[in-house]
Amino acid sequence: MQNDNALLIEDEDKTNVVKPVVKPNVSDQIPKRKGDEDYSEVAISERVQWLEQATNTSLKHIPRFSSDPLRFKGNIENIIGTAQVPIGIAGPLKINGEYANGVFYVPMATTEGVLITSFSLGMKIITRCGGVDVKLLRDALHVTSLFPMTGLNQANMFIKYINKNSVAIKNQAELTTNHGSLKEIETIISGQGVLLRFIYDTKDAMGMNMINLATKKACEFISQELDIKKYYIRSNFSADKKMSFFNIYKGYGKDLFASATITKECLRLLRVTPQQIFEFYINSSASSLKAGMIGFNGQIVNGITSIFIACGQDVAHIVHSANSVSAVSITPTGDLYISVNIPNLLVGTVGGGTAIGTQRECLDILGCYGSGKVKKFAEIIAATVLAGELSICAALTSGKFFDAHEKYGRNKPNILD
Repeated sequence: MQNDNALLIEDEDKTNVVKPVVKPNVSDQIPKRKGDEDYSEVAISERVQWLEQATNTSLKHIPRFSSDPLRFKGNIENIIGTAQVPIGIAGPLKINGEYANGVFYVPMATTEGVLITSFSLGMKIITRCGGVDVKLLRDALHVTSLFPMTGLNQANMFIKYINKNSVAIKNQAELTTNHGSLKEIETIISGQGVLLRFIYDTKDAMGMNMINLATKKACEFISQELDIKKYYIRSNFSADKKMSFFNIYKGYGKDLFASATITKECLRLLRVTPQQIFEFYINSSASSLKAGMIGFNGQIVNGITSIFIACGQDVAHIVHSANSVSAVSITPTGDLYISVNIPNLLVGTVGGGTAIGTQRECLDILGCYGSGKVKKFAEIIAATVLAGELSICAALTSGKFFDAHEKYGRNKPNILD
């Protein structure tokens, strides 16, 4: 049995194993050097040449860098180059937030035609109507550890210990970081064990590595104090990079609400009325319920994903934002009120990929690189996706959605390239 990438062979025990298919006389081991040398031009060139020979391909675009490859250490291993995703700018967008206040132009990285045009259109209409109001409702990130118990009596005694010694545990956890802080430890009996939900304020970092280390230190302290040998630092209860109803209601990352009132006059520019958009919203809500949709919105992940890629965020955390909810209604004056709630937004303005060349420049465009900027960045994202929701609602209501994709969104491939 064979495919383009792998060849099934039989070992001595007649068990099927997968062996990579490489050209004869080419090693099946990826070239690698020690330490910083693995990020040198020589090491990268060796890997690229090996890969070209092994896969019979010509790699002329991938091994191009605009900054020193050593800057990527800690972000990636076995580096061979960069993925070039085009970046567009959307705006202007007026934001009336607590942390983001003023007019912004938002960098968005995407290969989806018409997306930038769509968001820019929504931004211009919202700005003309006074801007977006944004509020950060909640901000916390949690890791949940699991301590197996022999029964309910031991579980109750364990919970009493945690509640009584929470300050000492907090002090241990915070020894690992100068930035994050442990806000609370919640105890949950689950099966034959107790879950400890460590809830953190991660400050300006997205903070996953930070809270993992802090939780590890806390669990080690608890283990030593109570002579418990078996425990799991992560239990999967936090549902990191997975959708979770618990996280929607209890929080995971930043919970934001954004809204704007769009006048009848401004909506005429989109060739729709408030009543028409509201009728579309009501009918599409019924369809969403029938589909069993979790999170009701038009294209929120389009906006968040493109900003995440441009600004060096962990794109896998998009799954948490997919549960966002958009809503529209008619005001007493007959205008359109539109809002979005993003209950689980995970972002950072320090650490991770935020300091890499283009990613840092995109954060600089927003005035959001470095310490003290993460809440501003979160408000800008919430305001941006609201503009995208207005635009797509108007386009679907008026029937212009398909015309726009036909005009701007069709990229006919050049088969000779």
